[in-house]
Order: sequence, then structure tokens, then C-alpha cells
Amino acid sequence: MNEYDSQRLRDLIESGSDSVRWVSTDQAEEADLLLLNTCSIREKAQEKVFSQLGRWRQLKTLRPEIQIGVGGCVAAQEGHELLKRAPFVDLIFGPQTLHRVPDLLKATRTQRLPVVDVSFPSIEKFDALPEPTIRGHKAFLSIMEGCSKYCSFCVVPYTRGEEVSRPLDDVLTEAAHAVRHGVREITLLGQNVNAYKGKNHRGQIIPFAELLHYLAAIPEIGWIRYTTSHPCEVTPELIDAYRHIPQLVSHLHLPVQSGSDRILSRMKRLHSRSAYLDTVLALRESRPDLHISSDFIVGFPGESDQDFQDTLDLIDTVSMDFSYSFIYSPRPGTPAAEYEDNVPMGVKKERLAVLQGRLAEAVRQKTEAMVGTIQNIMIEGVSDRLEQGIVGTAENTRLVHVPTTLPPCPGTILPVKISEAISTNALRGDLVSSS
Repeated sequence: MNEYDSQRLRDLIESGSDSVRWVSTDQAEEADLLLLNTCSIREKAQEKVFSQLGRWRQLKTLRPEIQIGVGGCVAAQEGHELLKRAPFVDLIFGPQTLHRVPDLLKATRTQRLPVVDVSFPSIEKFDALPEPTIRGHKAFLSIMEGCSKYCSFCVVPYTRGEEVSRPLDDVLTEAAHAVRHGVREITLLGQNVNAYKGKNHRGQIIPFAELLHYLAAIPEIGWIRYTTSHPCEVTPELIDAYRHIPQLVSHLHLPVQSGSDRILSRMKRLHSRSAYLDTVLALRESRPDLHISSDFIVGFPGESDQDFQDTLDLIDTVSMDFSYSFIYSPRPGTPAAEYEDNVPMGVKKERLAVLQGRLAEAVRQKTEAMVGTIQNIMIEGVSDRLEQGIVGTAENTRLVHVPTTLPPCPGTILPVKISEAISTNALRGDLVSSS
């Protein structure tokens, strides 16, 4: 989501709506405007923000006319407090007010004072942003923002706000624009993306599964992905979509966080271990080759050895694919921040190492199981592993290198027979057909 927001912010600034012509540069030393789009989902990410600002402070000292802005979730969480820690910052804006950046820049230049806008003006920003600039054969498409689940550990509802869905027609228009400009893979974005409930032009509510059918009807869309989803929003209609929509890739990121019912309850995840397993089973009945990846939090307050073992067992039961795992990081303002953090850091690190080792082994096994199978891959470009060949991405995100004299045509989908596993995330294969 932040990557999408950063791209849209760049589109906005380069469109010249600030009455100033901006040109991007790779060198911070050359810049007249430095913008940092931030994440506060974990403490480490937030601390990186202030480390970067510390480096930029030196540039501001040498060139006081440089404008420095901080946006995203750290800005939304800290607001005016951020100025106490970094008083040299000129502009602070939240995820929902990035479309106001040109006006805010003008205001800070005129007033010669810092400007802060971290309000929540619903979905206004999407109406104010220019058409997205298409860069390549893949595109992100934000369809909703915010989250109304309020997991006890998560800061998102407080920095992004409650769930708000974009109108159906707006989503389809942006998707069609992307396809007209050569996009073949669209990734739908949202903090709780499968909770999408946008209205159509008749005012009717369109649920997420129905949106997928609309998108699949757009000619030239090759693949559809989405992230991040919530197990409670996996409806029977969404499960059925995997049976009927071939453009929907055979990979789903479905965060679970823990395999222990006791910890899931403390996390306020609103689902049980058995409910999650039932959902996975139903999904795989609809799409037998579906790869499931997930998120895991290790060392959540109160996590016992048995709770952790339940998580390891869940990984084996689901046969998880590549997943993200982190040591619990208390976030200010969340209910879990008030819990007694009674798991020693040494134990947390040990558990994380064990869990990541288990996940790595699961990924290795899944990669090796692909040998001998036929996989559709989307061409990315020239292979960096073969003297002559192309590389593509499989539906489950593995890179597949293919020896061929065919020119690399990014976005083309080709069937390939996998012949060898090169690493846990890379394979070698041969074209099924040379046509």
C-alpha cells in the first residue's frame, strides 16, 4: 500500500499542480524537496524514519531552502509530536491527505512555518489524484483503505482509519486505464482488501468476490492478485471465485498470526484455529493447487511454549508457503501495548529462528515439488542466470528461468515444464510449446 501511495504521490507532484515543475532525482543532495512515506506497523520501521530524518537534517543545515515532508502512518500516528523530535520538518501529512501535498507545500512556503494535516477525509484522495502513471506490465490498484477489525496489536485502524471502499466504477476505470497502457497483472490493495464493499452507479453494494468477476471480464488482464486479506472475510462466494476465475492466481496471502486459540483470542483476531483451517480446506477444494502464505507474530504477550508449538503445527497442517514472521512489537495506542510483555527477548529470538527454519523447509519442499509440473509463468525479462534465456514469475511467485531464443516480452504468459529447482525461490524450466 505504501509503495502504491508513493507512486501516486510522485504522479501528483510531477503533474505540476503545485504551479512548480518538479523533476525527480536519485540523489538526495540534489533535491529541493525530500518526502518520506512511512510505515508504523512495527517499531523497527518507525525507528528507520527518524534515522533517515537525521541524515536529511544535515542537508537542511547546509541548504535551509530544502523542503522536507513526512507522510504515511508514522505521520498520522505522531502528528504535531513529530515536530518535537524533528523540528526541521516542513510538512506532515497522513495516508488520507497525500493528495493535498501540493497545496500544503505552497502553504509552508508562504507561511514559512511547518504545516500538519493528518485528518481522515474518507476517500477524497482518490478523486483528487491524477491518472496513475503506468510503469511496466504490473500495477497496484488500491480498492479500499483502513480496517475495522481492531486486532489488539495493530495500529492500522488508528493511522489509516475505518474501512472505506472505493466505488466500483472508479476501480474498473483505473483497471481499464492500466490495461490500455500494457498492464497484464493487477494487484488489488487494501489493509483488509477482501472486506471491499464498494457501490456501483446504482448505489448497490458490490462485495469483493463480485468485483473479481468484473475485473476478470476486462480483456487482456492476465493475472489478478490481492493483498492483504482477513480470514473472516473469506466468503463462500470468494472461495467459489477460485473455481471459476482463471485469472485469479493460485496464490493467496492469508495472515493468521498465531496457531494458538488462546493467543488468537488475546490478539482479537475474531477467528479460531479451526475456522482458519476450515477456510484453507475449502479454498483448496475450490483450487487444489492453491499456495497459501501468511504472517506470524512470535512472542506475543503471554505466549507459552505450547502456544508456540501450536503455531508450528499449524504451519505443517496448512503446508504454508513463503510467509512473513516477526517478533512482537508493541505499538503505542493499541490494547496489546498495555499487556504484560512477559516473554523474554532471548526466548522470542529463539522461537523466531525455529519458526523461520520451519517455514524455510516448507518453502524448499514446495519448490522441489514443482519439478516435473507444468506452470504458467509471466515473462519479466532477460534471465540473469542463463547465457541465453528469459525469466518469468510463476503464480506462486517463484522465478522460473527458461532457455530460449525467443525475445523477452514482459507480461506474456507462457506454459513451462519445470525441470530443476535452482534455489528455494528459483527454478529452471522449458517451454511447453515454441509457438
